[in-house]
Formats: sequence, C-alpha cells, structure tokens
Amino acid sequence: MKTYFVKSFEDDFVTKTLVGKEKKICQSLEQILKTGIIKPNTKSFGQKKRLSTTCLNDKYQKTYRPQGIIFETEEKPDVAMPFDAVLLSNAQKIVVHYYRIKDTLHEYYNHQLIEGYERFVFDDIAALVAAFPAPEIAWKSVNEFRLSKGHHVLPLSKYRLVEYNEIIFFRPIKIRPVALFGYHDMPKDLAKKYGLRCYRSAAEFYKKNVV
Repeated sequence: MKTYFVKSFEDDFVTKTLVGKEKKICQSLEQILKTGIIKPNTKSFGQKKRLSTTCLNDKYQKTYRPQGIIFETEEKPDVAMPFDAVLLSNAQKIVVHYYRIKDTLHEYYNHQLIEGYERFVFDDIAALVAAFPAPEIAWKSVNEFRLSKGHHVLPLSKYRLVEYNEIIFFRPIKIRPVALFGYHDMPKDLAKKYGLRCYRSAAEFYKKNVV
C-alpha cells in the first residue's frame, strides 16, 4: 500500500517560520508544486527546525489545518509521533485550533517538552503504528504520562490533537504531489494548473482513493 503524507497550510497557502517573534514566509504552495521540494519551517519546544507532516492511514485522516497538499516521498522520516507534540509540552494552556494562536506562535511554541517525552518518539512509521494503532490508545497513554509527571489530564475538548500523527523530517525533502485539499478557490485553481485532483479534506481523498 502506498504511503500518503500531508502538509497543511494557513489559509494564505504559505508555510511560515519564526524569526525572533515574527513569522516569516518560508515557501508558498506554488513554489512547492514547482520545485517538488518542501523545506523545514517549524521551530518550537526547544527542538531544531523541522518539517512536520501527517501520515494518512485507516485510523488517522485528520489534519493540523483544513487545507494543504497530499504527497508521496521516497525519503524516510527522522521522527514519528502519535499526536501533536504540544501534548508533551509543559504548556499550561493548550489550544486546539491553530487559527487562535497563529499571531502568538512565539509564545505558544516557547514551552519545553516534559522529561521522558521520548517514549512517544519513534524512528519510523511502522514502529509508531505498532505502538499506537489508533487515536484512542494514544489519548489514554499520553494522559497517563502527563499525570505521572505532575501535569493535568487533558480534557476531552483537546482530543482533536490526537486525531492526527506528527511525522517529522529535519531536512528538505523531495516529494511527488498527489492532490490538494481545502475549501478555498486557491487549491482548486492550483490543482487545475498542475494537473492534480482537489478534495474537500484529506479524509475525503483517503476514502476515495485508498479505502
């Protein structure tokens, strides 16, 4: 079975990176489609700059943001995690919806990961799926971990953050674009320009092409 990855975007369809306290444009979606390369852009939680993506499978079809690109790559991820890394941080306020924090990322991402977080870090996707085959298993495990470290148990309102995994590359990667998704006109227009299909969501793509 093919492995499909997702990189999501803000609604302006560019990736951004933090430079000090300011967000700077890293790449546009069209630049990615033209070059076939996605660069690392995320800097957070005391870790080095990375490219955070999601790997789609039968249990994980949600995405960080509601629009983006679906792609294949022959390159191997450096790190695989069962959920958004923020759940392993010492942040006192965890926000589910990205749009609520996009103007204060320098504050939100300035937290540290909880000691022992490495138990949720895997070298490859197969090992991740074997340990955490479904979001409900990851949810139970991360709450047990947080409680054991003196942190509060996550309320059910944060469950969305375990519904997508986090597959990480520490370097630019070569990709083959497969499809775009989102409700805006831009992905539809770019999909037409580059000969790609466009879907309302990554889940719709998966159900129509994989399941």
